[in-house]
Amino acid sequence: MIAGAWAYRNRIWHHAMDTKGQDGAPAKQSPNRDRRRWPREAPSHKEAAPSLMPALKPLSFSTLELAPEVQFAAWQAHVAPLVEIRLPDNKSLEDGFPATHTAWNLGGMLIVEQRAAAHSYMRSAAKLRSSSIDHWYIVLPHTGQSWTEVDRRVAESQPGKLELRSLGYPFRGRSTESESLVLYLPRDLFADAAATLDANNNSILSGNFANLLIDYVDSVATRLRSLTADDLPRIVHATRSMIIACLAPPAEHAAAAEQLASVTLMERARRYVQNNLDAARLTPDSMCRALGVSRSRLYQLFEPSGGVLHYIQSRRLLAAHIALSDPADSRRIVEIAEAFGFSSPANFSRAFSKEFGYSPREGRSTVVLPRPAHSVSLAEHDKGSSFEGWLKALGS
Repeated sequence: MIAGAWAYRNRIWHHAMDTKGQDGAPAKQSPNRDRRRWPREAPSHKEAAPSLMPALKPLSFSTLELAPEVQFAAWQAHVAPLVEIRLPDNKSLEDGFPATHTAWNLGGMLIVEQRAAAHSYMRSAAKLRSSSIDHWYIVLPHTGQSWTEVDRRVAESQPGKLELRSLGYPFRGRSTESESLVLYLPRDLFADAAATLDANNNSILSGNFANLLIDYVDSVATRLRSLTADDLPRIVHATRSMIIACLAPPAEHAAAAEQLASVTLMERARRYVQNNLDAARLTPDSMCRALGVSRSRLYQLFEPSGGVLHYIQSRRLLAAHIALSDPADSRRIVEIAEAFGFSSPANFSRAFSKEFGYSPREGRSTVVLPRPAHSVSLAEHDKGSSFEGWLKALGS
């Protein structure tokens, strides 16, 4: 049924796109119209043993069945945790905004199959201050082009190329109508190579290793419906290794030493916070002493994340949520709150509700966040799950 629904959406999508050109005239038939844009699915194995049952269930979103005038607003709300988007100047809401978004949660990595009409996008400094999401993401365009600016440097993407970008830094750009695969990977997955990745932020990866990574990602995408739980951590590890192999040290940048020193210090600070979430006095002062930096330097490091106190609270709330949703953790809500530095139950409840959109009691009764290092299985997939929830829990 799922495959049939996906095929049906494909027919609706391509009918909408192929029957009308940009000027409103009927589009010319392309000689390659019947060519599949996505890799073919791997053949199913009906005789697979019970232990090899598929581990993943997709989280799908589509605007195709909505009225054209509300399609853009629906897509705008869906991607709001990541970016703010706008229509091109020559488009209106009445033109519609056909888009589809299918996400797969591998535990340590999200894979998204995405189609969207032309639009512009921005992850602003204000968005960073209000968001705890700072993952890396890699885009593999299958069709279309995009132009993304970070620190006044523009990266131009096109099919057959890989984009590497951090959600921990502001950016803006625009995209034509496109189809792409997107990987979201937690920053902590690259803790030992953080300097190399940050030096290559907003880069277009090329070369033999990049081509191998493209082939590998496409191959994984064709097998998402048949992957087993044992496959998932191996795929995440292999993807991580291939990304690192794609990146060369930025020897051409004369100022790289200072930049890498800042990145290394930031990773030490993140690791210190993560390792001391339950410490009685995890404060800016204790961090300054542990890291050997001044308060002004510490605040400068965490300014893109909304400030050091905001970052600490976001990580504590996420750790508290994981404890609350763990059936094996029998502690009362107030005990979990105290364990992660919240002295007032009212303050904890207020902060928790603001971060996740529901109360700590609801977080305990309904597991809406995937457990670390595990997949979201067919049996565990909850109707309350959301793409934003998956993003916030990734790498926790």
